[in-house]
Amino acid sequence: MPKPAISLKARALRYLSAREHSRAELVKKLARYAQEGDDVEALLNELAAAKFLSEERFAESLVHRRAARFGNSRILRELQQHGIDGEMLADVQASLAQDETARAVEVWRKKFDRLPSDAVERAKQMRFLQQRGFSHRAIQAALRAVADAGE
Repeated sequence: MPKPAISLKARALRYLSAREHSRAELVKKLARYAQEGDDVEALLNELAAAKFLSEERFAESLVHRRAARFGNSRILRELQQHGIDGEMLADVQASLAQDETARAVEVWRKKFDRLPSDAVERAKQMRFLQQRGFSHRAIQAALRAVADAGE
């Protein structure tokens, strides 16, 4: 006996119950299952009006999940890929800028936990932090803070 087809709304609610999704992400996921006559945009407007779908909550959730491991540029790029832009992106950028150096120090400690012994090792550690999305200024400040602390 075949399973009954899940409605588009039920599918959207299932996705949103697992974690926060951006509007663009839900459009992509639901478009695969939309039948002729289904209006995905109208459904998403209804979910947003009922406060089931929120770009602000999605942005906060993504930042919360990623901030302990990644730098500002990587987090902001991921938000842009999910369709977050404008004032909300500027607000997130301002809040992330306050503690980027401290986050870079923590990421550095988890990976290396010892000062570089030479220029090659220092470059390796800086590249690692750069690949994680930390700015050059934050990387310099983090390595300086670690050196000053005498790690």
